[in-house]
Amino acid sequence: MNETIPTIESNKTTIILADDHPVVRKALRNDLEKEADFVVLAEAGDGEEAVRLASQLTPDVVIMDIGMPKLNGIEATRQIKASYPDIIILVLTVYDDIEHVLGILESGADGYLTKNILVEDIIKSIRSVVAGEIVLSPLVFKQVLKYALRHRTKPLRLDTGVKLTPRELEILKLIAKGISNKEIAIELNISSRTVKSHMVDIFRKLDVSSRTEAVITSLRIGLINIDDIG
Repeated sequence: MNETIPTIESNKTTIILADDHPVVRKALRNDLEKEADFVVLAEAGDGEEAVRLASQLTPDVVIMDIGMPKLNGIEATRQIKASYPDIIILVLTVYDDIEHVLGILESGADGYLTKNILVEDIIKSIRSVVAGEIVLSPLVFKQVLKYALRHRTKPLRLDTGVKLTPRELEILKLIAKGISNKEIAIELNISSRTVKSHMVDIFRKLDVSSRTEAVITSLRIGLINIDDIG
């Protein structure tokens, strides 16, 4: 049965919940729907349904579990991002090992939370990731940072590999500090539209599809260093 697409006010954040546990989905939906700026469009019980609903409803955010039947969250994220790169994928899962973390972040996920997080922090994280900030639970952030530094290569030279303009590098470093697009625009005295245009170019040059992946990749190849992380 197809979901109908409701008329939503432009200031609302539309959300799809993807988790194979109905009790988890119901509890989270109840909490999110108490927020005036959130609208939960639909729920998915497996990865295939998550991809279908994302395609049909094009939400602002998909809250994605990893361990789901039919199609896991990593592959579901990859498929959604391939067709709809502007849909934000916020992971909410029990997994905190580096293999799962890197697997889904490299598939394009925009943020990663573990299920021991308070609901208040989930709500805050949704708003933060929609604003363009990097959202990682503290344990995940430490693991990603350690991995990136451990696998870091020599910094790229101007005549090889990725070539970022001075402005793009400036924006990349602000992204690494977790600053939103709006704040970057104010900081650099440019429009939010210009910031987004630069970010599209940065993502293309780094061959990534999210802020988080851009920071991880930039750390690994030496474009930024630990002091640039907020």
